[in-house]
Amino acid sequence: MPNERLRTAMLERGLTTAELAEAANVDPKSVERWISGRTPYRRHRYAVASRLGVDEVFLWPDALSPDQVASASESEIITIYPHRWTVPSELWRNMFTRAEEEIGILVYSGLFLSEDAGIRKILSQKADAGVRVRILLGDPDSEVVAQRGADEGVDDVQAAKIRNALVMYRPLRDVEGIEFRLHRTVLYNSIYRADDQLLVNTHIYSFTAAQAPVLHLRRAAGGGMVTTYLESFEHVWDSATPLE
Repeated sequence: MPNERLRTAMLERGLTTAELAEAANVDPKSVERWISGRTPYRRHRYAVASRLGVDEVFLWPDALSPDQVASASESEIITIYPHRWTVPSELWRNMFTRAEEEIGILVYSGLFLSEDAGIRKILSQKADAGVRVRILLGDPDSEVVAQRGADEGVDDVQAAKIRNALVMYRPLRDVEGIEFRLHRTVLYNSIYRADDQLLVNTHIYSFTAAQAPVLHLRRAAGGGMVTTYLESFEHVWDSATPLE
């Protein structure tokens, strides 16, 4: 069966079989066989995944055993913070500062970030440097936001926080390279991305996000956790509405 994921990833990045073969140090015919469905050796899978900027497991889901995937995924966990407020402030800034390709923020309001003038400056600077910045906020008029407010025990404050965040982000809305969208998705986590690093803030019923745990993750070859969260981000982005 043809490997459509590999073919699509190559097309999206404008890579020919010869160029990918050079990156993997193989003959172009080997790449053609991989596209046709053959599974390459591990070292070649890693080289191809690195060149395409995707996870090895995404391209070849059956190449690793469940134990290997579990072990690799565990290595993606850098640390776990018991509450979001215990995450060092410099970690947020350092993570976004080091981004070279993409920054993604998926929240209901994430007001604490929008209120941070240093973070706003970093986002603007990274966009000017060519980093793609995408910010997803909850639609303040949606039922999911109202329900989240009720779940947290803050009711209409949740929608008000989103509107406040929109005001704080106003100077960034005209910056080329920064995109804003409003979503109406039930979130089980807030996701903060800087290239292959993530801070994932879990959501817990009757607790605010600031009180919930945060996972600090970094993508590892063969792991699946980071890829899962990034795919979730993309699903929400695709269904969200661009902010006018």
